[in-house]
Amino acid sequence: MSPDEREHPLDGFRDGRGGGRTSVTPAEKTQARQVSLRRIGGLFTAHRGPLAAVVAIIVASSVIAMASPFLLRTVIDRALPERDLTLLAWLVAGMVGVAAVTAVLGVAQTWISTRVGQEVMHRLRTDVFTHLQRQSIGFFVRTRTGEVQSRITNDIGGMQAVVTSTATSIAANLTTVVATVIAMVALSWRLTLVSVVVLPPAIWLTRRVARLRREITARRQRELADLNVTIEEGLSISGVQLAKTLGAAATLVDRFTASSARLVDLELRSELAGRWRMASMTVIFAAIPAVIYLGAGLPGTAGTLTIGTLVAFTALQGNLFRPLMGLLNVGVSLTASMALFARIFEYLDLPVEVADPAQPVALDPARVRGHLRFSDVTFSYPGSDTAAVAGVNLDVPAGTSLALVGETGSGKSTLAALISRLHDPDAGRITVDGVDLRDLRLADLAAVVGVVSQETYLLHATVRENLRYAKPDATDADLEAAARAAQIHDLIAALPDGYDTVVGSRGHRFSGGEKQRLAIARTLLRDPRILVLDEATSALDTETERAVQRAFDELARGRTVVTIAHRLSTVRDADQIAVLDHGRIVESGTHESLLNHAGRYAALAA
Repeated sequence: MSPDEREHPLDGFRDGRGGGRTSVTPAEKTQARQVSLRRIGGLFTAHRGPLAAVVAIIVASSVIAMASPFLLRTVIDRALPERDLTLLAWLVAGMVGVAAVTAVLGVAQTWISTRVGQEVMHRLRTDVFTHLQRQSIGFFVRTRTGEVQSRITNDIGGMQAVVTSTATSIAANLTTVVATVIAMVALSWRLTLVSVVVLPPAIWLTRRVARLRREITARRQRELADLNVTIEEGLSISGVQLAKTLGAAATLVDRFTASSARLVDLELRSELAGRWRMASMTVIFAAIPAVIYLGAGLPGTAGTLTIGTLVAFTALQGNLFRPLMGLLNVGVSLTASMALFARIFEYLDLPVEVADPAQPVALDPARVRGHLRFSDVTFSYPGSDTAAVAGVNLDVPAGTSLALVGETGSGKSTLAALISRLHDPDAGRITVDGVDLRDLRLADLAAVVGVVSQETYLLHATVRENLRYAKPDATDADLEAAARAAQIHDLIAALPDGYDTVVGSRGHRFSGGEKQRLAIARTLLRDPRILVLDEATSALDTETERAVQRAFDELARGRTVVTIAHRLSTVRDADQIAVLDHGRIVESGTHESLLNHAGRYAALAA
């Protein structure tokens, strides 16, 4: 299966109007079939005790409730004809007592089962979110953000009713059906045979509806994902700016409207899919009492049943409709939800491409010197036939600086990503103080390697919260010291709310240079021994670049620094400069030596 298929297994065919899915894909149907009921049941393994209590409550409630028809029969056959008010009072009190006890048990059952269901939902949400946090950058490059959000919110939300009520619904309805049938047999086994003729058509209709619901559910969730993507792309600050500058707002509205309209159609089809079944079953169940009365009058049964028995049996048979339909509806819901479980389990089953080692090397970030070495490193992006970097050998002693230069696409940013282990090399190794990066825990590596890139991402929160994102236990004094070093403190202090100023979506409250200096302050809080500057000033004007460069100089003091830049003026003072071309180092040395060599670097500097 290709990466795209793995990330988007539910992609369907588009109709001629360029939007609606006409069917689910074979991959989706295969996934739904492969979802194991045992695996779904495994979600409840940690809750055996509460579930056992729920089952006990359900059994007790069902058994107690079965006393009502027998009490009713006694009322009709004895208490009323014999005018026995004492017996009648006891029987009526018994009926009220049965109702009260079953109501109390029902409240307890609902509380326990809902709590269990919500804990399972919580675990699913956190497991999916945690597992996705461990995925490589490549996964998020291939996957739409709206798709990921839809699976965590819409898909898991769609599973909520099934997860929170399925187990208890099955137990409650099954117990009630069994107890009701036993009571019916106890009253009249002949009339019981007449009543069960409804089961074969009910089961047949249910299976047909279940298959239809599963397909509609899968298509609906895919449409919800598309809607999420449209919202994410159209209502983010960057998306709104793009739409306004390109005059594409009307196109986005049309796209959203079409997706919403398709969703309306799917929701209607989902709701109506089982209504004709319910109508058919209602007619069948309504006809059963009439058949029972007819059966009671046939020569073989006439005179063998009392009026009380007939009334009690009819009441039981009527009560059989609700749990039986509930049991069949659980089957429909469970089958329909298989598509949701398939989508969630698919994410949980994604392999972790860049993972913590099984036996990590213990590393104290405070004692790391920062000696960085590349040994014959080669890496290709998935699906590419050409290596992004090939046979790279570099030695960067602790406390020195390395500049990577070259044309766009030469492999500079790929090397930066490999240093921070956003990817692992296909061949060769990268070491820090002689330790392979793949032998370090990701958290330890993040404490050693700090990255400041051109694309500065700030959370929609206060300045203080954005800085503490790097070091949650940082004091206010730590924040101020880092901001001063990054030459951004005075600007923050001049704001009406100071460090409590909300930066806005993606930091749009600040200019590009201000965001860069906030990113530098954030990195300073972590105090990494190795610093990677990935074209961090390429989008800034000259004056802003000077201010940011002064902050970089402060940040780089005493650290091993790897700088990637298009502007050679920013790297001329590096201890060594490596020139890349098509993923290979074609020359290296100092600024002066490379100029004197009159090779590729000299051509770039010209």
